[in-house]
Amino acid sequence: MRSLIDILDFTTEELDQLISVANDIIANPQKYSEKCKGKKLATLFFEPSTRTRLSFEAAMYELGGNVLGFSEANSSSAAKGESVADTAKTVSCYADIIAMRHPKEGAPYVASLNASIPVINAGDGGHNHPTQTLADLLTIYREKGGFNNLTIGFCGDLKFGRTVHSLINALARYSGIKVVLISPKELMLPGYVKTDVLEKNNISYTETTDLEEVMPQLDILYMTRVQRERFFNEEDYLRLKDSYVLTPDKLNEAKSDLSIMHPLPRVNEISVAIDDDPRACYFKQVLNGKYMRMALILKLLEV
Repeated sequence: MRSLIDILDFTTEELDQLISVANDIIANPQKYSEKCKGKKLATLFFEPSTRTRLSFEAAMYELGGNVLGFSEANSSSAAKGESVADTAKTVSCYADIIAMRHPKEGAPYVASLNASIPVINAGDGGHNHPTQTLADLLTIYREKGGFNNLTIGFCGDLKFGRTVHSLINALARYSGIKVVLISPKELMLPGYVKTDVLEKNNISYTETTDLEEVMPQLDILYMTRVQRERFFNEEDYLRLKDSYVLTPDKLNEAKSDLSIMHPLPRVNEISVAIDDDPRACYFKQVLNGKYMRMALILKLLEV
């Protein structure tokens, strides 16, 4: 029995295999409509979510399975003080697989040690968000045809952005990747990600505070929001929240085939005027997330 807690739990070959299955699901949805008949997914969401929770639910329903769970900690026994370990053991009696989101880093890992069924990390604090990374990888694959020799700009909150940390980890295993880190000084990528991932894998990277200056180099621009819920200080949040706002004029120097990505929700860091630009990929990411979660559920349930 396997779980997915960190994107590095899967080999590059396994990621490529998931992408292949997801592409087959897109091409032949009917073939998969009964694959999880009689199976139950438990969605344990201790932190708010729209896309991740609903896409897990949609994924399971489209595979012919069923869903149970909760969408906030207050509606679970966590409100009475139940531990993550006990919750995992309990839910293992009712379901075949768990998707868990939790504000505390490491909580899904603790759940996976105590559950007798596979656990999927659907986001733990500022740490990891591997299924968003799967959605990102499928999007890049479908837009660019592969992962090698791409220049990817990550813009915004690179300090707390778990989606950024997970995606950098995944992309570091491909060849010819160049990374451009665009953020205010206070929200720079943590040092450990630079040393343990970028430098260790000899990934070429540059850091800047100026988005427009590096725009012409980018094949992919991965925008992120400045996350109010990760700040201890409201003043710092208000000062930094509008550091980067992508508007049509800022794309004047961009490549014609740039792919603009965002894990969503956006607040105002991408102008709605860009939504109709053919380079905007963030709503495609949402859809791709459902297909990758379908492929992931099939893999972990060994269907």
